[in-house]
Amino acid sequence: MSDTGLGPPAKKPSLFLRQVIEWIVVIAVALIVALLVRLFLLQQFYISGPSMETTMFSDDRVLVSKLAYEVGEIDRGDVVVFDRATMNGNQIEHDDLIKRVIGLGGESIEIRDCVIYIDGTKLEEPYLPSRDKSLTNLSDRCGVVNMDAITIEDDEVFLVGDNRPQSFDSRMFGAIKKDFVIGQAFVIIWPPNSWSRL
Repeated sequence: MSDTGLGPPAKKPSLFLRQVIEWIVVIAVALIVALLVRLFLLQQFYISGPSMETTMFSDDRVLVSKLAYEVGEIDRGDVVVFDRATMNGNQIEHDDLIKRVIGLGGESIEIRDCVIYIDGTKLEEPYLPSRDKSLTNLSDRCGVVNMDAITIEDDEVFLVGDNRPQSFDSRMFGAIKKDFVIGQAFVIIWPPNSWSRL
């Protein structure tokens, strides 16, 4: 008999080993998909502080669409998460904040006796907490009672928290560039009994 050079037949991987490999592949694909979704589509943020009460409360979780403003425009009334960069010594610190869009590019915004006026017209704000609207002391009601009219640049938005007396927002630090908006918060997902669209 001639030597064919063939050795013993190769052993097939055991069923257990194949299942382990399949699970590793499934988990890896799931992690990659989750990472891509978080980077480009959706991200969860938690609320820290009272600035958006009573629309949402501290420790609520909201889902933010990062794609919303890739395919559409920022609208007045949208609740958005944005990146606010501040200088602390020689370091730049970044905070993700959540506020409501009040003024859009090209508009004039003014506050008179706690009432916001856009291009001279009173802004109706049904989302404001009734507990604040009933206060007679204007400082207690809105924090910033009066603000001289300013014009918002075309590439900016003016953002204010719903809880006016306790919100650090564009009334203090000015309008922000639209490029700093991370996405639109569109639903409260936690706790379950607070689930609601924004």
